[in-house]
Amino acid sequence: MTEKHKKMLARILVTFGAFMGLLAGVRSGAFPWLKEFPTSFLAYLAPYCLIGYDIIWKAARNIRNGQVFDENFLMMIATFGAFGVGEYSEALAVMLFYQVGELFQSYAVNRSRQSITEMMNICPEYANIEENGQIVQVDPDDVAPGMVIIIKPGERIPLDGRVIEGESMIDTAALTGESVPRRAAAGDEIISGCVNGNGTLKVEVTRAFEDSTVAKILELVENAGNKKAKVENFITRFARYYTPAVTMGAAVLAVIPPLLLGGGWGAWIQRACIFLVISCPCALVISVPLGFFGGIGAASRLGVLVKGSNYLEAVAEMTTIVFDKTGTLTKGEFKVTQVLPGNAGEEEVLRIAALGEGYSNHPISNSIKAAYGRPIDINQVTGVEEIPGHGVCAQVEGSQVLVGNGKLMERLGISYDAYQKAGTVVYVARDGIHAGTIVISDTVKEGAREAIRDMKQVGVKKCIMLTGDRQEAAQSVAEELGLDEVHAELLPADKVNRVEELLARQQGKHRLAFVGDGINDAPVLTRADIGIAMGSMGSDAAIEAADVVLMDDDVRKIASVVKISRKTLRIVKQNIVFALGIKALVLLLGALGMANMWEAVFADVGVSVIAILNAMRALKVD
Repeated sequence: MTEKHKKMLARILVTFGAFMGLLAGVRSGAFPWLKEFPTSFLAYLAPYCLIGYDIIWKAARNIRNGQVFDENFLMMIATFGAFGVGEYSEALAVMLFYQVGELFQSYAVNRSRQSITEMMNICPEYANIEENGQIVQVDPDDVAPGMVIIIKPGERIPLDGRVIEGESMIDTAALTGESVPRRAAAGDEIISGCVNGNGTLKVEVTRAFEDSTVAKILELVENAGNKKAKVENFITRFARYYTPAVTMGAAVLAVIPPLLLGGGWGAWIQRACIFLVISCPCALVISVPLGFFGGIGAASRLGVLVKGSNYLEAVAEMTTIVFDKTGTLTKGEFKVTQVLPGNAGEEEVLRIAALGEGYSNHPISNSIKAAYGRPIDINQVTGVEEIPGHGVCAQVEGSQVLVGNGKLMERLGISYDAYQKAGTVVYVARDGIHAGTIVISDTVKEGAREAIRDMKQVGVKKCIMLTGDRQEAAQSVAEELGLDEVHAELLPADKVNRVEELLARQQGKHRLAFVGDGINDAPVLTRADIGIAMGSMGSDAAIEAADVVLMDDDVRKIASVVKISRKTLRIVKQNIVFALGIKALVLLLGALGMANMWEAVFADVGVSVIAILNAMRALKVD
């Protein structure tokens, strides 16, 4: 509880004590002066001013600024009217219990906000650099890429960089929700916002602070509240017209019946005051945004950033999800999975292929060299020629060596046994004779199969994969993961066209999401109804274009976000129906004179508290 909450609680307790004393005095007859004017008026006015002065001040300030119709105005007019007709205890009770509701509401909002603003604590206050043999603390904004910073045990990592010295365990929980620390040693990339463990690290900065991971996350969190769901926008528009309408309705109720019936002004003014108290829209204007705020907070605790409640609402309506393959469903780590000997043995095929690819840094070349696993004497390789889209031609130990795809073999008229199964296929030839075939496969990510299964369980009807890989390799991954459709051999522009076709199939409120991580995925992420990007290994362009960011790249969390979003939307709709239903009923009873000020207090404060309690359920991750 904040200091502000404590002060308000003290005011409530003092006012409640005074209110109970006044009621006891009236009921017992111990203070007969409480039944006479003006002493009774002054006795109730003092605690009323103590508990309600800020509401009256806000109402007056808003009237002065041209913002007349809000809940402060309704409370002020209703309680002033109650004083005017001599219902002093009711006036004090309305203001007292309204403030109880406001305190509860403020506490609930603050608790919900903490679930998101805890991420604000990831912002580093300083960075350590070495100057003249001394460690100096500087502002992270003043550290440029290429500079070396020192991160001591227990300190928060201030900037993205590459470890050049030291070894430690990194706590990434604040960013990814992952409780298990990750090891970092020389050569490893680390990101800002995480906490260093028990080892000192020297890190070469790779990004300025404004471009760092922590800066981008903070920007996403700060902007999340600006993008409202359709339901929130409806409530905002509703309240804009609702409050003036009920104020005018109360005025009509106070004036027209006495004029038509001839008298009874006090009773009808009292009904109008009851009408105003009941009509206060607090339950709607607070509980609905609070519900969405809770849902975004619940997702953030899982390590998933949702950029606004409109995207949370869209996720709840998602029925089709489209995945990019490499880096999303697969690791993007190519490994040699099979060597098929031809004219040469397996070991020899790997050796001459590794030599032929010795000058290349392509992932496929690196996987061949890693599979060979021995030092390569690059001096034995000459006349290297890379043929785009085909492979490599080189002189190895005086022999012509070709390492590439089937097109390279056909181009040079070399007979080979075509490999038709899954995987990236590399053919190796020496002196015009097919030496053997190397099959390289991308490995499926841990948990990818479970992610597809979980999404089917939460009601996602279609799981589709798009890839630029060969049809055979793509089909193999699709079968392993249990996907519904696969579209292979696509260029980035083809992926956009394919998503356009899939969007055209969507009907009604059904939404389509795309999950990707590469810079070439940014156009597709933007075009889809919901773009979901990998935050740990994904490109900046993909993260910027996405609506939802998985901070630890775990696609299994998408199903959890779907459950959170649907639960949030269900809670919001419950609050709307409940609040409007109770208010409509009690408003009718109040207009007919069948509801007193106590029922009005319940219809306002009671309904608000119940709706807020219900909204706070969205904070819980099931």
